[in-house]
Amino acid sequence: MTTFAAVLAQRLRQDPGKPLVTFYDHATGERVELSTTTWANWVAKAGSLLVDELGLERGDRIAVDLPPHWLGTVFLGAAWSAGLAVVPVDDRELAAVVCGPDTLERWAPEAGDLVVLACALLPLGVRFAEPLPAGVHDVGVEIWSQPDAFTPWDPPTPDDLAYAGPGAGAELDQAALWTAAAAGRLSGGGRLLSVADPVTEPMTLSEPLALGGSLVLVARAEPHELEATSVAEHVTARFPA
Repeated sequence: MTTFAAVLAQRLRQDPGKPLVTFYDHATGERVELSTTTWANWVAKAGSLLVDELGLERGDRIAVDLPPHWLGTVFLGAAWSAGLAVVPVDDRELAAVVCGPDTLERWAPEAGDLVVLACALLPLGVRFAEPLPAGVHDVGVEIWSQPDAFTPWDPPTPDDLAYAGPGAGAELDQAALWTAAAAGRLSGGGRLLSVADPVTEPMTLSEPLALGGSLVLVARAEPHELEATSVAEHVTARFPA
């Protein structure tokens, strides 16, 4: 399995109803749980939005400028399903960016030069309460009309760049990303609790997906609440360890 599509297809065959991403925000008390099927549906909608609606193409470069959030995992999957490369926000060849409320002001002026999508980061993925600046796409409005299945007309290959992190040598093509994930330590359907952003630590998502496990992502973690979260979610591993 050397592409995202192959990894996700196998997971859907084996564990369609099993939790894949569970998100906590300790600051608000929010908890969201997405099964493999539900997460895959969100990924398909986001992929269709990026490619079929907004015209991005295989090989384009996208930045996900969100805080740790379940929608960040969705846009990682959407990018990989479409053959887009997830890159840092300072990449000079950006074709698109996904931002949140805290970074909207930074990216709105760029909407004439690249595709700018904004997530309100409200429960259930709903829209912003107020209209967005001209040219900025409200994910909470535009994603709902997209289909629950997405097949790219130009599917990615194992050699396509999937991720480019900060610093030299931090590039992974699809084959390298999923080969590394398959060699991870999360076995037996384990549950990984992470306080790191999956956008900057993609293995916190790719390993659970490839190895039959699940991610428990905690944003704005309160140290005194982490142990209770760990027990409640039957966590078997943590990142950072």
